[in-house]
Amino acid sequence: MRHLSYLAVLAACLVGTAPLEVFLRTRVYARPLRLVLTLLPVVAVFAGWDFYAISRRHWGYDRGQLTGVLLVGRLPLEELLFFLVVPVCAVLTLEAVRAVTGWPVGDEPAVDGGLVGEEQ
Repeated sequence: MRHLSYLAVLAACLVGTAPLEVFLRTRVYARPLRLVLTLLPVVAVFAGWDFYAISRRHWGYDRGQLTGVLLVGRLPLEELLFFLVVPVCAVLTLEAVRAVTGWPVGDEPAVDGGLVGEEQ
């Protein structure tokens, strides 16, 4: 069972933040293109960093806590999932804070159809 511990932590992160989408209507999952564009640079940078570190033997992973599924460059599946799950949870949390506080970030539609904070 120990080999599923990394996946269990990731699942707990998703389960813990999922209610934010439903109860606070954060609409993170309802805007898949926006989510993918947010995740792409994160995954690219950190997966690249991991590939490099693994290839140079700067670090490794406790195989006892992994499923054993290795991707390109000996990157564990759980590590790639980490680079997806944690940013999704962070975006959900940010959007939840925005929903509760009304905090604008400049991409909200204005009354006249432009964006809030956009020069006219």
